[in-house]
Amino acid sequence: MRTILLLLASNLFMTIAWYGHLRHRGVALWKVILLSWGIAFFEYCLQVPANRWGYGQFTAFQLKIIQEIITLLVFVGFALVYLHEPLRWNYAVAFLFILAAVYFAFLPAQSEANP
Repeated sequence: MRTILLLLASNLFMTIAWYGHLRHRGVALWKVILLSWGIAFFEYCLQVPANRWGYGQFTAFQLKIIQEIITLLVFVGFALVYLHEPLRWNYAVAFLFILAAVYFAFLPAQSEANP
């Protein structure tokens, strides 16, 4: 659970760093870049421990897949609430396919000895 919570918090920071400036397009790009890098520092302070502590409980592949799903969930909320963008049907279908990928990634490994 600690890994998931850290990944969730890190993705909140990264989503703000990557997309928060979109509502402030009048701000100079160099300022946005510097601010985004500053915000991203805190993302790394959470992401690195999440992966370090989660590795072993999860494989590296599973950690990455978990991170991507959390990223999408955080982004959807951010896009709806902060950017006021609509969630179109095709985006929802695409997210469902990604969720299906998570299901397959977490299936138990089959022994290669069994044909």
